[in-house]
Amino acid sequence: MSKLPKSFFLNENVLEVSEQLLGKVLCTKIDGILTSGMIVETEAYNGISDKASHAFGNRRTKRTEIMFGEGGFSYVYLCYGIYSLFNVVTNLKEIPHAVLIRAIEPIDGIEKMLERRGKSKLETNLTSGPGILSQALGINFREHNGLDLQKDEIWIESRGVEISKNEILRSSRVGVDYAEEDAKLPWRFRIQNNKWTSKAK
Repeated sequence: MSKLPKSFFLNENVLEVSEQLLGKVLCTKIDGILTSGMIVETEAYNGISDKASHAFGNRRTKRTEIMFGEGGFSYVYLCYGIYSLFNVVTNLKEIPHAVLIRAIEPIDGIEKMLERRGKSKLETNLTSGPGILSQALGINFREHNGLDLQKDEIWIESRGVEISKNEILRSSRVGVDYAEEDAKLPWRFRIQNNKWTSKAK
């Protein structure tokens, strides 16, 4: 078990990073409690040229500023005023690429994850979506946006699982109909036949 090095996140190809994150483990240590899950679904956002990206057209706001920083930091934003969505900033400084973590398969601290989600038994709807996985891991946009993923509160590590290209299902991203032609890009990546991936239409 080892944290992904900074260099992993500086890769200039956000699609590669999205695929390579499958099988890696997203971890949090909050109030001394470790929770984690294997990443089973991601979405890539290709910055300035991607109509689905918050940074499309070089849009810089207080919210998106973290995306223009160096890769290897968290970008957590609020969706519908309710859900905190966890993204990983990638690429070099001033190139606002990001990968949304859409679903994880729970590993560590499952009891705590159930408690955070108000559930009594382990089912796929514990972490099979971007908002609920953040809730299960204790991630919220107020406290966890802009964190260095080399530190010990939120990080991503390798536990030796390698996902081959033929195990990866590519499809269009979820909830980005406003992005016109870019909404159809096959930039959602899932581990094929994994029951923990999100059930988006």
